[in-house]
Amino acid sequence: MRQALALLIVVSTAAVLAAGAVGPLAEETGALAPVPAQREPLNRGDDCLSPADLREAVAEKRVVPPIAAIRAARQIVPRAEIQRASLCRHEAGLVYLLTALRRDGHFMHVMVDAQSGQVSGQW
Repeated sequence: MRQALALLIVVSTAAVLAAGAVGPLAEETGALAPVPAQREPLNRGDDCLSPADLREAVAEKRVVPPIAAIRAARQIVPRAEIQRASLCRHEAGLVYLLTALRRDGHFMHVMVDAQSGQVSGQW
């Protein structure tokens, strides 16, 4: 059993090395390690609130409940399935950022003003 396990490890290591999946380390080449590319945040730089902060804002009646934002988004994107709803700070106020999955398989994003419950943008 030990021999089979050792053989499996040796064969898999050889396969990884042969495929070139492991390259030289930065110390060996003298080059700097590659810097990962900066990606734009999904919410376009907005600062989203935690679920506890969302509940507090709804309880204090500073924002409409998430279901009102979902209903507003469904008027813009009928028959779509809402995948995510986040309450985020945007410019001067709070907005709900909703992600909807359309029937054709494409995602669509809808922004709803959290105070009025009206759709303020989509992309």
